[in-house]
Amino acid sequence: MITFRRAQASDLPDIVAMLADDPLGAGREDASLPLAQGYIDAFNAIDTDPNQLLMVAVEGGEVIGTLQISFLAGLSRKGAWRGQIEAVRVAGHRRSGGVGRLMIEWAIDQCRARGCSLVQLTTDKGRADAHRFYESLGFTGSHLGYKKTL
Repeated sequence: MITFRRAQASDLPDIVAMLADDPLGAGREDASLPLAQGYIDAFNAIDTDPNQLLMVAVEGGEVIGTLQISFLAGLSRKGAWRGQIEAVRVAGHRRSGGVGRLMIEWAIDQCRARGCSLVQLTTDKGRADAHRFYESLGFTGSHLGYKKTL
């Protein structure tokens, strides 16, 4: 049985390993132990911020998925709250088995429970499979996003 819970510091090695285990993450993450201090600092900032939720999916004591939700207040849409889903990853040996779908459905429920009227996410342009996956969950590619590395 898969359960979902707030991530704990002890989950960090598994989370970082999942972030690093894909073509894009392999070039920007470092899952070697001990973990870089930046991961620990970021986890602590996320964990203490009431508008951040770092989640793990667990089955049989094993972390098999993760995602982060940022709850964003905004003036547009009559002061609507938004849920921003980021860093969705499923352990390599569990991909294409429905874990990601369960995670996103769980995240949407969390956004509803927090009073969000919109759930949004971004995905790299090169991830065609992810685009189809999110569209199957009712998301629409309504915006074009931009990033700038600092």
